Amino acid sequence: MGFLDDIVAAKQRDVAAKRVQRPLGQLREEVGEGGPVRDFLAATATGGAVIAELKARTPTIPAFAQSASLPEQAERYARAGAAAISIVTDAERFGTSLADVTATRAQVALPVIAKDFVIDPYQIVEARAAGADAVLLIARLLELPALRDMHTLAHELGMAVLVETHSEMEILAAVAAGARIIGINNRDLDTMRVSLDTTRRLARVVPGDAVLVAESGIRTPDDIANLAEHGVSAFLVGGSLLDAENPEALLRAMVLAATESRGGAARP
Repeated sequence: MGFLDDIVAAKQRDVAAKRVQRPLGQLREEVGEGGPVRDFLAATATGGAVIAELKARTPTIPAFAQSASLPEQAERYARAGAAAISIVTDAERFGTSLADVTATRAQVALPVIAKDFVIDPYQIVEARAAGADAVLLIARLLELPALRDMHTLAHELGMAVLVETHSEMEILAAVAAGARIIGINNRDLDTMRVSLDTTRRLARVVPGDAVLVAESGIRTPDDIANLAEHGVSAFLVGGSLLDAENPEALLRAMVLAATESRGGAARP
């Protein structure tokens, strides 16, 4: 089985177990306990936004240098100008979970997006109950009707949705599902290879009225400036910050590059 096949199988088992331990009706009653939803769309739509991501590790990186105290790291990111915080909520593979969403949201005033491999509506309700302001939906994992339904459910719960894509067909599916925030993942989840050329090639397909987020492989302020020339509105940055000797300084430089590039090349 491939990387995504393994994850989907694991998520199916996880959700089935959670539905028994914490039924959906109970979970829905807990929605709203995390406080009012913060506006992730507004935070990323003005252009030049950097979304700083937190995770403790990845399947290929045993531990990041800055992963010892992630809520405190979120505070540093907020001080350095991040527009929002992203948290990967897959404890088994990335070492962070929805508990980190709740803890981080209590530490900072920024919108927080929960990034998981969502295959079931239960996960969306679970994320809102934990306090998430936005969720990630990966177009590749969902047929169009399911993508549309889950996108609608998240909006009904007050959350924004970042729909992640890696091909022209997936971008068209995101648009058909009503996505207002479309991410292009520069990482091929089959091979794990990363190329910023993916965003450069596909940016033209994303409608001009959508927020385009470049994901993965962004390591320098120059990367941000270059991607902005292709119409990228926001930049999701994780590993390069978490492994930096001085992540705050790097993030400030990235935010400056994003701000100076704001209003760059327009998309169709």
